[in-house]
Amino acid sequence: MAELKKGITGHAEETVTAEKTAISMGSGGLPVYATPRMIAMMEYTAWSSVEPYMEEGAGTVGTHLDVSHLSASPEGAHITYESELVGIDGRKLIFHVKAFDDAGLIGEGRHERFIIKNERFMAKTKSKLEG
Repeated sequence: MAELKKGITGHAEETVTAEKTAISMGSGGLPVYATPRMIAMMEYTAWSSVEPYMEEGAGTVGTHLDVSHLSASPEGAHITYESELVGIDGRKLIFHVKAFDDAGLIGEGRHERFIIKNERFMAKTKSKLEG
C-alpha cells in the first residue's frame, strides 16, 4: 500500500442535469447547479483520492467544509472537480477543493476528513438508536 502524504490529488466530473439543480434539490428556486450537489461532489473527489491509501477496515468521514459557490452553472454544463491533500494532522486530512464549469472556477474551499476504523465508527453510530 502506498503512503498517505500531502500532494495526493483527486478528479471527478459530471454534467448538470435537472435532478442536480437547486430547484430539484430544494436548495433554491432556479434551475441552476445546486450548491449541495457541488459540495457532495467536492467531498466525493477528496474521499476517493485517499481511499486507496486506507488500511484494511479503515476509511474517512467528512467533518468540516468551508466552501464558496462563486458562479452559477446552467443545465447541460460540464463540471469538473479537483482536490488536493494539503495537510495531515494525525488522523485529520485537510483538502483544498475546487469546481469548474466550461467558463471557469465556480466553487472552492477547504474540506476536512477524519480517518476512522469503519466497524468501530458504525457500532458507535448505531448505538445512538439503543436509547
